[in-house]
Amino acid sequence: MAVESLEMEMDTAVRVVHLASSLCVKVQEKLHLPNGAHVKSKDDDSPVTVADFGVQAIVSWVLAEVFGDQNLSIVAEEDTEALSEAESLGLLGAVSNAVNEALSEAPKYGLPKPVKQLGSSEILKAISRCNSVGGPKGRHWVLDPVDGTLGFVRGDQYAVALALIENGKVLLGVLGCPNYPVKKECLSNGCNQAMKKNSVAGSVSKGCVMYAKKGSGQAWMQPLIAGGFPESSTTLLKVSSVDDPALATVCEPVERANSNHLFTAGLANSMGVRKQPLRVYSMVKYAAIARGDAEVFMKFAQSSYKEKIWDHAAGVVIVEEAGGVVTDAGGRNLDFSKGVYLEGLDRGIIACSGQVLHEKIIGAVYASWESSSL
Repeated sequence: MAVESLEMEMDTAVRVVHLASSLCVKVQEKLHLPNGAHVKSKDDDSPVTVADFGVQAIVSWVLAEVFGDQNLSIVAEEDTEALSEAESLGLLGAVSNAVNEALSEAPKYGLPKPVKQLGSSEILKAISRCNSVGGPKGRHWVLDPVDGTLGFVRGDQYAVALALIENGKVLLGVLGCPNYPVKKECLSNGCNQAMKKNSVAGSVSKGCVMYAKKGSGQAWMQPLIAGGFPESSTTLLKVSSVDDPALATVCEPVERANSNHLFTAGLANSMGVRKQPLRVYSMVKYAAIARGDAEVFMKFAQSSYKEKIWDHAAGVVIVEEAGGVVTDAGGRNLDFSKGVYLEGLDRGIIACSGQVLHEKIIGAVYASWESSSL
């Protein structure tokens, strides 16, 4: 399919991620007030916030308005079960308020807004519209409303991730990274206080939206600005040129449950990596590689854990178009055609700033794997 024909999809996706990021910023600020916002725990113990449901409602509503809801397929993380329970009335009210406040600002982002405020049932309908399971045929939007919820709750890194997949191939990806710092060292140690907003010309001192179209050979970054869309401020992203593992910065998940830190530490050691790993919540790890702030992201999950497409689709296309390489640990491309999960993964996922470094890491994985008891 021609890249050019995705202009409307790309434009809408970038704008709606800007709007969704703005909702997240407001909700995260409230979370850190004394009495806090609503945080509900899902069955898997990850905290689900007003932001998760709010972003899913907004993205779903806007996509349905722009592209019609007739054949609209959205694969997304949240369902309405938790919101529909009697004890969730307070949470649903908070979600409704956040969604309506955000959608009232939609025209500032070049997006449609509702004629009148959305009621609870319309918001639940928008969230539950995202019930597709993807698959090898057709066109599917893939959304992770707040990737890295733990980072979000802690005032740290998180991402809003939206991708478009057609016939199993990722066509475009957009990542909203509202806390992405200007300085790389703030990625791993937060720097939350130092990175607070500055009010110069209505801009914020951190936060961006990254995006790329498959096959374009280009990935772009725009700053997040308070209450609007940055019409002209766009930067081309390029991966780092470092190809010596000893000089590379390696990203890995913060949570031990998500990745085998011991194996990646042994692997890094065997390749002579000198720097401490950069432990970062969420798909911001992909953003760091696309922007040249890190060279490697490795994730070796426990065998019982299944990787989900919404945790990778947007990040993968952005890294690839910025000049990087993403495969499984066997060097094969990730397969987004099997539904909600990345099936058939060879051991783990490796994202690199370039082919040379990638080949060295794949070789080291094979060597280390034989001697490890993973």
